[in-house]
Amino acid sequence: MDNRISRFLAGSKYAVVGASTDQSKYGNKVLRCYKQAGREVVPVNPKAINVEGILTSPSIDGLPDDIHGVSVATPPQLALDAVTASARRGIRHIWFQPGAESAEAVSLAEALGMNCVFGGPCLLVALKYRE
Repeated sequence: MDNRISRFLAGSKYAVVGASTDQSKYGNKVLRCYKQAGREVVPVNPKAINVEGILTSPSIDGLPDDIHGVSVATPPQLALDAVTASARRGIRHIWFQPGAESAEAVSLAEALGMNCVFGGPCLLVALKYRE
């Protein structure tokens, strides 16, 4: 898993699917973690105009072309959609935050040849997030 994490973190621009305006939610903490680590990040949220002062994309399909990886912080039933939309956009790296993955989504991501981080540490731990 360390190799998968290293490859995921080797990029420069990321998206957070499930980015929340509620600072107590992991979708918000993951976004702030990227910012705290000095990484460029785009929140994906169909209901908010911005999250933490960053203009949102309503969907993965609306993301800029230079997204290296996607962090998924949604309920597991939405994970499969995140995989298919990411693959459609050519995004090759996906990190399911603990509790966001589904077996079907992980299987599809791996079948598509994506670098898939799941069932392990949270991005907050990997990037040493501080509140």
